[in-house]
Amino acid sequence: MIPQPALRTTAAALRQLSLWFLLVAPVGVLAGSASAFFLFLLEWVTVKRFDHPWLLWLLPMAGIVIVWVYHAAGKNADRGTNLLIDEIHQPGGGVPARITPLVLGATLVTHLFGGSAGREGTAVQMGGGIASAFARVFRIPMQHRSLLLMAGVAAGFGSVFGTPLAGAIFALEVLTVGRIRYEFILPCLLASFIGDCTCAAWGILHPVYTLMPSLPASAFMIGHLDIAVMSKVAVAGAVFGLCARLFSITTHGVSAWSKHYITVFWLRPAVGAALIIAMTYALGTREFLGLGSWSPDNNDVTLSSVFRAGGAGHWSWFWKLAFTAITLGFGFKGGEVTPLFFIGAALGNVMAGPLGLPVDLTAGLGFIAIFAGASNTPLACTLMGIELFGATHAPLFAVACFFSYYFSGHAGIYTAQLHGLQKHLTK
Repeated sequence: MIPQPALRTTAAALRQLSLWFLLVAPVGVLAGSASAFFLFLLEWVTVKRFDHPWLLWLLPMAGIVIVWVYHAAGKNADRGTNLLIDEIHQPGGGVPARITPLVLGATLVTHLFGGSAGREGTAVQMGGGIASAFARVFRIPMQHRSLLLMAGVAAGFGSVFGTPLAGAIFALEVLTVGRIRYEFILPCLLASFIGDCTCAAWGILHPVYTLMPSLPASAFMIGHLDIAVMSKVAVAGAVFGLCARLFSITTHGVSAWSKHYITVFWLRPAVGAALIIAMTYALGTREFLGLGSWSPDNNDVTLSSVFRAGGAGHWSWFWKLAFTAITLGFGFKGGEVTPLFFIGAALGNVMAGPLGLPVDLTAGLGFIAIFAGASNTPLACTLMGIELFGATHAPLFAVACFFSYYFSGHAGIYTAQLHGLQKHLTK
């Protein structure tokens, strides 16, 4: 016979799980639908940009429109993902419902006219905005608001990349460096999986990446681990971490510089757009505009080309970093993650030869590891590697992500992150 205390505990757990499902399932469905709509429109505007190259000349005007709309109607929505993180830590002023249409429209405009940005920030902010609106409409008690926001973040991230496990852990790990709130892991998993399934149900397909299934054995094998390969991956992870730090410092520095020296707020994106246009024509290529995931020109560097030998130039990673830092630092909207994928994979492509590692593997490591360092989420990025590339190289993914996290320092793309511990122990 089952003891009464055990029955009561099990019944309480089932009631809690049922409540979580009722709270997060609608958020997952809505966030997944929003991601599907966003990805459909993002592909459309990307094709239009390639079809009409002259749109790049309208980027300054597009930037002025974006900042004017945010200035007039955005209020605190301009803080984006950092606003969500603050509200999860300390529920207060709430996340305005307008954040969802604002970030959706601003990101599409940024991509249509040639800004170099991503999509994660948009999906996460839409998920958070939907969760906040759901809580207000149905008068969800305040003690559940943080849970709903985390579910919105998980559903947005998981659905936009097709990585529900990474989405759930990202929502937990991104809040505080070195601390994870495991008490919310089940509702975040539910929301992320529901969001991803909903996005897939709308017919949205995500890119498929493949890596070499196995590596040749060396003389430095211990069990199933190749110490020589592990050492090389650790070195690569450290370099990716330093690059992640460079990206964070550069992006924040460009933003601070523009606000300090360009006091007329609507002129900032115009100046940034002028720099983007000048750099584009100086380099003679448009491969660093937009997401960088696709191009009709087979000679362009893209997220597909960097997985093969010769698929990236020696400085492709640097130029994508510069284009993205200027785009986001001068006030355009979008995420940092897809550009970081490009930067890391392109850098990995270049490093493969000197390290003596396969190009596809090193590009894949850079793909996930640089984001691990920039966002301080090594566990989520390890899981992302498994979801995107398969579990064969899971130990290598973990080594690259955690070394990147360690060497990226305390700079990160999310300024609202709290620091639960110091990465580097001091006496």
